[in-house]
Amino acid sequence: MSIVPHQPAPNLSDLGWTDFFDDQLTAEETGLARMRVATVHRARMTAESGQGPVRLQLPPQTNTSDYAVGDWVLVEPGSGLLTRRLDRNTLLQRRIEGGRAPQLIAANVDTLFIVTSCNDDLNPARLERYLVLANEAGTVPVIVLTKADQVADARPYLDRVSGLQRGLQAVALNAKSPEAAKTLAPWCGAGQTVALVGSSGVGKSSLLNTLAAKLPEDAQLTGSIREDDAKGRHTTTSRSLHRICGGGWVIDTPGMRALHVSDISVGLDLLFAEIAELAPGCRFRDCTHAHEPGCAVQAAVAAGALDPARLARWRKLQEENLDNTPVQSGPRGNKTTKPHGKRR
Repeated sequence: MSIVPHQPAPNLSDLGWTDFFDDQLTAEETGLARMRVATVHRARMTAESGQGPVRLQLPPQTNTSDYAVGDWVLVEPGSGLLTRRLDRNTLLQRRIEGGRAPQLIAANVDTLFIVTSCNDDLNPARLERYLVLANEAGTVPVIVLTKADQVADARPYLDRVSGLQRGLQAVALNAKSPEAAKTLAPWCGAGQTVALVGSSGVGKSSLLNTLAAKLPEDAQLTGSIREDDAKGRHTTTSRSLHRICGGGWVIDTPGMRALHVSDISVGLDLLFAEIAELAPGCRFRDCTHAHEPGCAVQAAVAAGALDPARLARWRKLQEENLDNTPVQSGPRGNKTTKPHGKRR
């Protein structure tokens, strides 16, 4: 890993250090180096120090799966020994099928670029899953439509995604063009961190190469979408932190074939705000908005004020969240976490 050529080493504020992290330091820790995790592997980690990349020395029994790219850590000067991870401002995570603990995707991200393309890969229901992920983490989501240069008019694709959530911003661009960096510049300034998520083959690696002005020898490998089924090929295999020419940082992530909804509290309410606002008007507090009498949500559907397709997608994600989110059971003081299990 290397810093973008012809740019000075970043200072801590350029790396994303804020008072939120400064307030966590104790008097004994003020002499420790503050670094940001850049890569996480099974047995090793690297970090950006403000003076360049550093390979961290890990204490015995360190579980690297407890760390995410973008984390801030305290390190002993000279030895590079990791001593502590600071609390996160935001955390993107997902629960993989069969996994006991959530998989960490990226930490301390300001803006999540949800990347899709102007072709058959565009799937609003899949994008809603990414929006839930961003909402729950507290990051700002932006839909980035790539391959805009390959269609006669990108406006129909923008129209399909712009209404998925209130206040959602969406842009269309050619990920390989230098103009892409200018389009995304409002979210990529000094000290800002963005993360790229999306399916394989939609142009995330091309967009990373453009944002970070990667030289050919340093560029991320890119892959195309298969023409027969619009499915992408995996080109990014691990998460990594890269400097953006505008002064910010971008975290690249592997393409996700599946994104299961779980452990969600507020993410769905933000995504489906029109449903969340109607729900208090239902006769029953635990209304499922399916068949109960006095349902304000169903009344809005009947009146044509609420899209029934939106309600159907809300119900699917709501049920999936209930099925996938573990619950605690047992006596007080001795509770255990168990899978929720499928509802009958």
